[in-house]
Amino acid sequence: MNVESEHPKIVAARNGEDPALVCKLASGWVFMCTMQFLSGYCILQSDPTVPSINALDAAGRAQFLTDMILVGDALLEVTGAYRVNYVIAGNSDPMLHAHIVPRYPDEPEDLRKGMPWSHPTAYDPATFFDAQRDRELIRKIYDSIKAHST
Repeated sequence: MNVESEHPKIVAARNGEDPALVCKLASGWVFMCTMQFLSGYCILQSDPTVPSINALDAAGRAQFLTDMILVGDALLEVTGAYRVNYVIAGNSDPMLHAHIVPRYPDEPEDLRKGMPWSHPTAYDPATFFDAQRDRELIRKIYDSIKAHST
């Protein structure tokens, strides 16, 4: 087995030990992002772990992108977001993962147009994922994903 497939977040998800876990999809795992200043901000992390989307075959690429959009559809349905931003970078964490970020009409316009991690409250511990506070939102996202993935 490729050592990359043993990423700690994936191991924790497989063992049901990550409180930020939303669900398993065909291409990987959906987690609530640590940063929840934009409520519902999720990460889709590939499983098995690969360095980039280019490392997947055509079917794997299509599945990852389909799953990413499925999460975005769920966020639109349950959060009141007016749009969803999708980012696949892998610069800091060189493994395939997508940031799926709901954007809200009440965000200041200059912040709405920027990358989510440039938001002034992005790294404020008061806005980080909280298992108790975010439990109901996880359930709603999970329910929406499951309803639309069958």
